[in-house]
Amino acid sequence: MPEQYDLIVIGAGPGGYVAAIRAAELGMKTACVEKDAHPGGVCLNVGCIPSKALLESTENYHIAKNRLGEHGIRVEGVSIDLAALMERKQTIVAALVENVRKLMERSGVRLIRGSARLKSAREVEVSAPDSGLSSYSAKAVLLATGSEPVELPFLPFDDRLVVNSTGALEFESVPERLGIVGGSFIGLELGSVWARMGSRVTVIELLPRIAFTLDGQVGRLLERLLARQGIDFRVKTKVVRAEKSTRNVRLFLDTGEGRQEEAVFDKVLVAVGRKPLVRGLGLDELGIRLGPGGFVMVDEDYRTNVPGVYAIGDLIPGPMLAHKASAEGVAAVERLAGLSSEVDYDSIPAVLYTSPEAASVGKSEQELKELGVDYKLAVYPFTGTGRAQCQGETAGFVKILASARSGRVLGVHIIGPHASELIGECVVAVRSHLSARELSRTVHAHPTLSEAVHESAAMLARQM
Repeated sequence: MPEQYDLIVIGAGPGGYVAAIRAAELGMKTACVEKDAHPGGVCLNVGCIPSKALLESTENYHIAKNRLGEHGIRVEGVSIDLAALMERKQTIVAALVENVRKLMERSGVRLIRGSARLKSAREVEVSAPDSGLSSYSAKAVLLATGSEPVELPFLPFDDRLVVNSTGALEFESVPERLGIVGGSFIGLELGSVWARMGSRVTVIELLPRIAFTLDGQVGRLLERLLARQGIDFRVKTKVVRAEKSTRNVRLFLDTGEGRQEEAVFDKVLVAVGRKPLVRGLGLDELGIRLGPGGFVMVDEDYRTNVPGVYAIGDLIPGPMLAHKASAEGVAAVERLAGLSSEVDYDSIPAVLYTSPEAASVGKSEQELKELGVDYKLAVYPFTGTGRAQCQGETAGFVKILASARSGRVLGVHIIGPHASELIGECVVAVRSHLSARELSRTVHAHPTLSEAVHESAAMLARQM
């Protein structure tokens, strides 16, 4: 007889391990199956965490090399030890992976190593690297296997010259010329890492501007600021063909103006998006319905069309964000347990960790126009805040959009210092349906960067 569980979670990423822990807290006998050697998924092992470690290190290097003089601090002979930088990154990852493993263990979740496949809606077959096939039964199965990079047919990954985001975290030396196909969050963050270390970075984007999901005003300023940092942007440009030699990659570009151009790079990062990772799960055999883009289709309780099988995170439609997956993991198991739980998709923040950072929550101005919503807006620059002046980081602004009738905050878009931290109170404002006036009457400490949020809200309140 297969060992029995109340819930088996497939995938130990930020959606899967959070869901498994919450299920165990609710009294379910829970197992979590993970094919990789360590829990944490792409985010912890080869995504969010290692990329942010590199961004933090290279930002410190950039400041020491280029900006400390503004503060009267003289530093000479600044250099970077790439091997030490990479070792620090791995140390951080290892510590956090161990934390996740301990959290699961202390919660009573059994972590099973191996590749999982659904034999039925109630039985999971696991192929372990050292012990062969095993079967487990469960009252419910939650799919949380995440996503994988999209590969271009004419530019396949070879883990040497043409890499995905994982490969771009592991370069053994700084490429002299780095080409990035795709100007969204992953490409811009990793491009910033290597540009700060001296690589000549070119970002090739098919759309009219980079980071197209950002508010247009934010995206345009971000492009100008990153260009000043040495990143070359080729927007409205399509890669149509590639030729590889033993040492470099030649890309053939269509500029959309009847001209074709060529560009040669030592390394090419392909960052054109990600797709749900459903390979090998046995979904077709079980008849689980997939939608456009290969996403698993679920209802409001995260149930697939096959009773007993659930799905969350990057597998289902919506933004591919770790915190979205975690929230869905909690909601899915709480609903499975009969509790009232939900994810407010209108208040999920998104953050781009370049310098300056960009962060947003709620609707953009373009979205409000398309929806026909009558709105008002206010933009407050960081040049007006004393803390930003003291830090020497005044580029950017806080932009708040609110309903013209009720004053309710509908969206907040920030580009500037520590935008990733400032967006937190804005998420609460959108989630709680606060008005711009209520937000403006919330006292903010002085001097802080958060005063830019306060001032933008106050400007907006005066329009109401």
